Amino acid sequence: MEKRNIRLLYAMSLLQGLVFYAPVATLYRRAAGLSMLEISAIESVSLLLSFLLEIPWGAAADRIGCRRTMILCSALFFVSKIIFWRADSLADFLAERVLLAVVTAGLSGVDSAMLYLSCPAEQAQRVFARYGTLGSAGMLLASALYSLCFGENYRLAGFWTMAAYGGAFLLSLGLREPPHPPAEEAEKGSAFRVLLAVLKRPRLLVLLCAFCLFGEAVQQVTVFLSQLQYERAGIPGGLYGFLLAGVTVAGFLGVCSPALTRRLGERRTALALIGAGAAACGLLAVTGSPALSVLAVAAMELAGSLFSPLASVEENRQVRSACRATELSVYAMLTDALAALTGLAFGRAADRGLPLAMALGCGLCCLSAALYLAAGAGRGKISAEI
Repeated sequence: MEKRNIRLLYAMSLLQGLVFYAPVATLYRRAAGLSMLEISAIESVSLLLSFLLEIPWGAAADRIGCRRTMILCSALFFVSKIIFWRADSLADFLAERVLLAVVTAGLSGVDSAMLYLSCPAEQAQRVFARYGTLGSAGMLLASALYSLCFGENYRLAGFWTMAAYGGAFLLSLGLREPPHPPAEEAEKGSAFRVLLAVLKRPRLLVLLCAFCLFGEAVQQVTVFLSQLQYERAGIPGGLYGFLLAGVTVAGFLGVCSPALTRRLGERRTALALIGAGAAACGLLAVTGSPALSVLAVAAMELAGSLFSPLASVEENRQVRSACRATELSVYAMLTDALAALTGLAFGRAADRGLPLAMALGCGLCCLSAALYLAAGAGRGKISAEI
């Protein structure tokens, strides 16, 4: 067990959760003149670029190693925050998101693989849960500090976000390469053979779609649409940092994911969490109440936080290739393509009316549950044969 890697990755997760401008990220972009459709379009461009880079990055990670990949991506992550700190136009935000796409594709599957390979398999869900919870802890701290210290000073919030990511980069230098099959064992062109092998597993593809749809609904509601919902509910902007901090506390309970899974089983846990997400989106589609809006967004955050470790373990469990980073990158590539389409759909729906966007989230959660059932996942040994 590589305890050093796990501890460093925990600390990096905490620092990369310190996005001090998060409480006003959407409002900041809109203040710069961007519409919701333009914001969603930038996100979709980022996702599509990630899609194109997933396989090359995965193959590179298997050849140069997880450690070097993490260091390189952490450095680029740092640079992306420097750009965001100074961004004041559509072109700047697009440039930041393009670089972020490169980072996302590079990290996709690599941090997960490093954690999975650095601990015993039976402890993986607990490790993933703690990793996600520390990211939430960073977000909580950042949100509270935004309301207390930054107010409407977006640039200062951007500066300290950049500083936190610089610290994460420095920590990445201390990582060690976890045990894995030597890169030389991977044949030339194996990345595309991995892709073809994955495409021949229809039940796995259905499962990945289920994970993606639910994850995208959580992402859109908690990150982008929540601020618009608070505006709709008449909540003063000065409270948004405290609200994000409060919602993030719900994410802390993601550490309870292993215990919940042991109690209910994987299948029931997954369906219960997806169902909770659908209910939260449905409520947000019809309510203008400040209290109900905050509670529903918090419920969405909680459901996503509890679901993420379960999904990460399941994806790692499905890996059949010796090139773990490559295969996980293939999974991410496929889900990125779907996420790009759903992101555009959310943006278009939000421009037409926030209730429509929330109703779309509810529908995607319901579809996610149906696909999860169709994949036959979460039933012990069956899930390992998808």
